[in-house]
Amino acid sequence: MTEAEVVEEIKEEVEEYRPIAGIGTLVFGKWDASEITCKDPGLAPYINLTTVGVPHTGGRHANAWFGKAKLSVVERYINKLMRTGPYTGKKQGAMKAFEAALDSIASKSGGNPLQTFVDAICNGAPMEEITRIKFGAVSQPKAVDSSPSRRLDVALRNLAKGAQQGTHKSKRTLTSCIINELNKAAAGDVTSYSVSKKEELERIAASAR
Repeated sequence: MTEAEVVEEIKEEVEEYRPIAGIGTLVFGKWDASEITCKDPGLAPYINLTTVGVPHTGGRHANAWFGKAKLSVVERYINKLMRTGPYTGKKQGAMKAFEAALDSIASKSGGNPLQTFVDAICNGAPMEEITRIKFGAVSQPKAVDSSPSRRLDVALRNLAKGAQQGTHKSKRTLTSCIINELNKAAAGDVTSYSVSKKEELERIAASAR
């Protein structure tokens, strides 16, 4: 058998192979993460959508440097939904709320809801922030570029915070608030909490250059 025939046979075997649903390929066993694109080239290498079964690693990467880069952004977002409020420590509840939100987005848009989620992250990630530089007793603000890892952190935090704040003193559920925040952020709407925070940060940084 020639080398070309061997390569062709391997290709046929790969094409016939179909991975088990929900194991390494499908988020929540429903949506294919391999077809998602990121319009921000800086964030693209840091957005990890690899999910093996249920997005719950139990803090496996907590004590490793940049261990969070190995976590799925789906799990990181769910973790940030638990920071404050009635969902503190209730990962199962936050997970179900996010899954229901993705279901609703998929039924309304007819597309992959993970694309809406990634677009919302890209639109909510600030390009620059400010830091304080001290000259003796004088503290002066200075604009600095944000690293991709921090941009992703800030975007996820603001998306989760925007969804949480929508439930305060309101009868709206966390699921409906997640849907509202993700759709607005994905469209670049300034009424979105994450997009407004991003523009506020960049405006302050621009004045501190």
